[in-house]
Formats: sequence, structure tokens, C-alpha cells
Amino acid sequence: MIPIPTALSTATLSESFSDFATSNIVVQWFLANLNRIIFLVVALIVTWLIERTAKTALRRALDRSNIPSASIFVNCARILIWFTFLLVVLKPVFGIEPTTLITALGVSGIALSFGLKDTIANIIGGFGLMVGKVVQPGDMISVSGYTGRVKDLTWRNTIVVSRDGNEFWIPNSVLNTAGLTKMTKVNESVATVEFTVRGDRDLEVEGRRLADAIERATADMRIDGHPCVVRFSGFSPYGAEGKALIFARREFLPSVVQDRAARAIAGMDCLVVDGAASVGGDAGAGVVDGAGDARS
Repeated sequence: MIPIPTALSTATLSESFSDFATSNIVVQWFLANLNRIIFLVVALIVTWLIERTAKTALRRALDRSNIPSASIFVNCARILIWFTFLLVVLKPVFGIEPTTLITALGVSGIALSFGLKDTIANIIGGFGLMVGKVVQPGDMISVSGYTGRVKDLTWRNTIVVSRDGNEFWIPNSVLNTAGLTKMTKVNESVATVEFTVRGDRDLEVEGRRLADAIERATADMRIDGHPCVVRFSGFSPYGAEGKALIFARREFLPSVVQDRAARAIAGMDCLVVDGAASVGGDAGAGVVDGAGDARS
């Protein structure tokens, strides 16, 4: 076999590549727009690095300041950075004047505002809630029948987590218009057990007995420093009506604490078990006594 000279091989390869580039439309477009592609790739990398740095710095700044840290601020900053990137690459890469885009957005924004009025209301509402410190991550709130801890405020919703782990995504506009209750840790943790004490018993003594029994049964479920509280609220034909308040820890559901407390006091002789039967029995005794007095 006769070896091919190196110079001839290089020239042949160069000519072959030139012929291929001339005949291939994709390669021609790539070579013609190589500078724009390089500019776009570099701009993408730089913008991505700026976004990562700004996101980290913003989260740290919010954590150190008294401004509540929530994803709505970080997400808005990210949108602003990528919008700036779009304006920068429009002219060099796509040949579009940035002013043309801004004008188009201004004209179309009027039409979009009608279709996206709920979304815009939620975004503005979220900023109002955060800047005014009406609601912050970690707050215990109750609004529109939903109760739980605020996990985060996004650009559209407020995420509330209940004790059972369910997440409620409540639109920010609802929090701005509906009645909102900010609850303390103690009030949010209250589990209630209602009961009726016989009318012939000393309420002071029986109240302490009930509280002691419930405290012993729920010792591992209660918040430290908050013992069980027994309160009497009124009277009925069956006896004195009352309720026990147990302050449950965050990891326990109120229903679980109520079950433990109810089991602890079930069967105590001071409680009315069957009110109708008790009243009937007392009424019957009264009739007999009345008849006895009449006969005498």
C-alpha cells in the first residue's frame, strides 16, 4: 500500500469539510450565527450564576432582618433577573429592540389584566401581607374555616399546614378580604372534653378530681407548664355542665388527646352517665315522697 502524504490528507479533509459546510444548511446557519450563539450561551451562564447568588444572598438577608422570609420575595427577584437577561439578549441575538417588547407588553398588559385579575390580586395581596407583617411563616392562623401554621407565602397562595399534616393553599386575596385570626400557641393547642357533674356534688372537689385524672393520663401529650383546666359553664336538668381544656403538643391531634382524656374520666361516680334516666329516677322518687307525705 502506498502511503498518502500528510499535506495531501489535510488539504483533502479541509476541502471535504468546506464542501460539506457549503451543502449543509444547518452548518451554514451555525457558522453564520456563531457569534450570536456564543453570546447567548455566555449570557445564560452569567444570568444563571447571578440568579443563584442573588437567591442565596436574599434569603440570608431576609433571615437576618426583621422582614419575614418567604418565597414570594425570592421568586420576584428571580423573575426580575431573567427579565433583564431577556432585554439584554434581544438586540444582539434576535435583532429585536427592547423598546418594542416593552411597548408590546404595555399594550397587551391591558388585555391580560382583565383575564388575570385574580392572579394580580393575589400577587399584590401577598406583598401586602408580607410587607405589612400581617402574616409571616410560622404564625398560627384561622381563616375561612382553615386552621394551622403558615408554612410559606408564594406569589399566589398562602400555604397553611394543619395539625394532621394537610396543606391548605389559600389565595392571598382571601386573607386580605376574609376575617383572619392570629392564634397564640396555647389557644391553637386546646383540646376540649365536655362533661356533666351530678348536681348533688361539690363542684370544687370534683373539678380537682377530674383535672388530676386527665393530667395523669395526658402527661406525655400536654405542653410543658400548661396543666389541664376544668371550667363549669352552667347548669342543666342533669347537673352542672363543664369542660376540660387540655393544651396538646404540636405533634398530637386534638382528637387523640380528647380520646385519652375521655377514657381517663369515664366511669367516675361524679359524672352523669344517663341524664334522662337520672332525672326520671329523681322525679319518680319525688312522686313517691309526695304521696307518702300526702298519706301521712
